[in-house]
Amino acid sequence: MYEKLQIIRYPDPRLRKVSEAVTTFDDNLLALTRRMLELMREEQGVGLAAPQVGMNVRLFVMNATGKPEDDRVIVNPELFDADGNELDEEGCLSLPKIRAQIERAVSIRLKGQNERGEPFDQALADFDARVVQHEIDHLNGIMLIDRMGFTARMGIRRRLKEMEADFVPVKARKSR
Repeated sequence: MYEKLQIIRYPDPRLRKVSEAVTTFDDNLLALTRRMLELMREEQGVGLAAPQVGMNVRLFVMNATGKPEDDRVIVNPELFDADGNELDEEGCLSLPKIRAQIERAVSIRLKGQNERGEPFDQALADFDARVVQHEIDHLNGIMLIDRMGFTARMGIRRRLKEMEADFVPVKARKSR
């Protein structure tokens, strides 16, 4: 069902949409999350949000260790109790070859549901907290470049221009 699903890249406008809540927890959702985990692993990422595969739903997958038993599916996430700030390097699967120093909260509380709709409430810190904040940004239409400082953005403007020049809108792809 989702075999052809791929990671979409900047400047695809679907990356800028605010995602809708997931209301149906079924086999379709499980198939989507399985494919997203496959894509994340193929690209050696630690997180992948549904908008990054063109799906406008509040869902992301993550795995900060790379061990299959640490795969996580987060549905309808909400952040609370953000504390501390730390600057660290981030990358993004939708912005290949771009890395930047991004300031994020060191610890957070995450509420949401798993792929079966079961609720959870969990405290996270350090790298796990960073991954969650990055992926929730995607669900809100916010990209890594939006969090970058002016100097960092100036340093990548050539790469962004190349990506913009290479971009083929979805409608144009379908007519080929």
